[in-house]
Amino acid sequence: MFLIFDKIVISMAAVRFLSATIEFTAAMLMLHFNKVETAFKINAVLAMVGPTILIIVTTLGLVGLAGKVSLAGMATIMLGVALIFLGINKL
Repeated sequence: MFLIFDKIVISMAAVRFLSATIEFTAAMLMLHFNKVETAFKINAVLAMVGPTILIIVTTLGLVGLAGKVSLAGMATIMLGVALIFLGINKL
């Protein structure tokens, strides 16, 4: 029996796998260099990767939901994502 996956779901999972690979590689580099300064720099790069992945995966999800969610529902989802970024920036 073959499993048929939605293209959007496969894309979302692929981006998350890419994110996990980047995170794991960064952790291994931190251990390899074994210096706080270098680990801090690597972590700074990861701070840019996380939000980018969130935006990409959320966008893919919204594209997949485009015909299934009302306009008000779509606006509520986008508002929620905007509030996440607002909350992060206020810290």
